[in-house]
Amino acid sequence: MDTSLRVPADLLRRFDVTGPRYTSYPTADRFTPAYNADIHRGWLEKRSAQTVRTPLSLYVHLPFCQSICYYCACNKIITRDRSRSARYVGYLEREIELQAPLLGDARDAVQMHWGGGTPTFLSDQEMARVFAAVRRNFRLHDEGEYSIEIDPRTLRADTLELLRELGFNRLSFGVQDFDPEVQRAVHRIQDERQTSDAIARARQMGFSSINVDLIYGLPKQHVIGFHRTLARVIECAPDRIALYSYAHLPTVFKPQRMIHEADLPGAEGRVELLSLAIRQLTAAGYLYIGMDHFARPDNELAAAQREGRLHRNFQGYSSHAQSDLLGFGISAIGQLASTYSQNVKTLDEYYERLERGVLPIARGIELTADDLVRRAVIQNLMCHFELPLQSFETVHSIEFEEYFRQELLELQPFVDAGLLCRDPRSLTVSQLGRFFIRNICMVFDRYLRERREQVRYSKAV
Repeated sequence: MDTSLRVPADLLRRFDVTGPRYTSYPTADRFTPAYNADIHRGWLEKRSAQTVRTPLSLYVHLPFCQSICYYCACNKIITRDRSRSARYVGYLEREIELQAPLLGDARDAVQMHWGGGTPTFLSDQEMARVFAAVRRNFRLHDEGEYSIEIDPRTLRADTLELLRELGFNRLSFGVQDFDPEVQRAVHRIQDERQTSDAIARARQMGFSSINVDLIYGLPKQHVIGFHRTLARVIECAPDRIALYSYAHLPTVFKPQRMIHEADLPGAEGRVELLSLAIRQLTAAGYLYIGMDHFARPDNELAAAQREGRLHRNFQGYSSHAQSDLLGFGISAIGQLASTYSQNVKTLDEYYERLERGVLPIARGIELTADDLVRRAVIQNLMCHFELPLQSFETVHSIEFEEYFRQELLELQPFVDAGLLCRDPRSLTVSQLGRFFIRNICMVFDRYLRERREQVRYSKAV
């Protein structure tokens, strides 16, 4: 990518709208209660009967945090009562043991991620219990990817050693920004040395991949301070960096009401921060994988993109495109064949359903043929910035120009602005167009067109 690119102000004004991040299509706000535990059970049983089985990816949601970060939009529970996580772990074991037998012998897992919340809120014994429950019910491949999110502020002395012994081989450290003024504005005070020391220890222990999470668009954030944060992160030499755009939705996420909107950078400020990150990280040897990820050239994400295997799911970009995703814990989302599902969001509902031996599915969706076609378009554009039309038509048995006649008309402003190249062979996003990839994908979102006025999303740029 040309790191000297500057985004013209007129384009920012034209395309500064809210939109999905497209970790799924249809997006999660399209899930409905019509997809319930019985339907999900049926899909699990169908999968168990398949002759050719795709491998599994597992997601475990651990919602507890000991303090609130104002920017956070995750489903979390703020508490200092450690007994609450002990009870949760018991029910998490029930859910795993309830769902796994429905898969029959189709229990090979190549990927697992623990997110939150703060997974390291759990005691070492509780983390060992959860991992043991997974091992009892699934076959974890020796070469698989097993990752956990780490808050360095809550990391106990021997926890990294325990995580390595359990079988984790990847860690994701939450940083967001090292600027003290930004940290105060979002209520997350985090010492640089504590974080860098934890990353260094993890590397010495042989964790195969280390990720750092950053956020741009936070209150009080500016290019000088963010330049320093990026420089400090580069010194830590993580294998991947996830750089997310802050979504300010205070009417949806109550903690965000503590953030003063006047302190937030505007559209031009956000793009300056993103442009700075692209320049600084690519100069340090990282590849800009896509909307919000950077990776070293020898990292599997970079290899997956080069080989056309890159995939986007609820954890961001992934190299496991063919995996089904099973979610465990409150609000966890899964993807099974041509369905998505999401668990109930509160502890009371979760416990009550598991007490009755019922899968805690709250909602989901069974994809139509049209959904599958549009998902494939959006996946190609988000992951590879290109859509080869002839092969796409062959795979999906459609004539692209006829099927997407209205969408191609709506794409013309992007073509005119130099953000997209359209020819008989392909749709190709330009380097400048990558800043607006969500806007381009929104054109193919049928649900967004139908219900645009009801949708609440983060800024697309």
